[in-house]
Amino acid sequence: MKLIRKTFRFLSLAIISVSFAQCASTMKLEKKAPTTFGEAYCKSWVAGVKGGGSGTNIFIETKSDDLVLDSVYFRGKTSKLITKPANKQLFIGRFLSTSNTEKFNFEENTKDKSVSESFPFELENNECVISYIKDGKTRYYKLGNIIERQTDALPMSTPPNKN
Repeated sequence: MKLIRKTFRFLSLAIISVSFAQCASTMKLEKKAPTTFGEAYCKSWVAGVKGGGSGTNIFIETKSDDLVLDSVYFRGKTSKLITKPANKQLFIGRFLSTSNTEKFNFEENTKDKSVSESFPFELENNECVISYIKDGKTRYYKLGNIIERQTDALPMSTPPNKN
């Protein structure tokens, strides 16, 4: 019976050790930038109507078309990066906050956009980590000096046309 317990403990420790080693190796930061980056900045926004939402968007510009960024880790949250058809070199991550947001609306909109559980990186307020895929592997690179631009207070409605 003692032999079985010792074997079980050894196997349990071995499995846990391998699990932690696997996690650590998957989140390793690259030392060399995968491309030349342009401006990286974030901008908070608040809707002009009660319950219309608020949040922060992060904008990351690359100087080449050959690298596609996947996700961004920023201020304790994670978001998928998207581009606009007009500018494939500008990647945007969107993070909703709980202020000025109806409860049902906030929960519905953030289920697949941001995750704040077990954030894998220790970052300053002006740093982010981007993930990208190269040679079939997900890689991570830390960007610093994220500029914080002035908050956008979005209008309630479009002003009437003055003709």
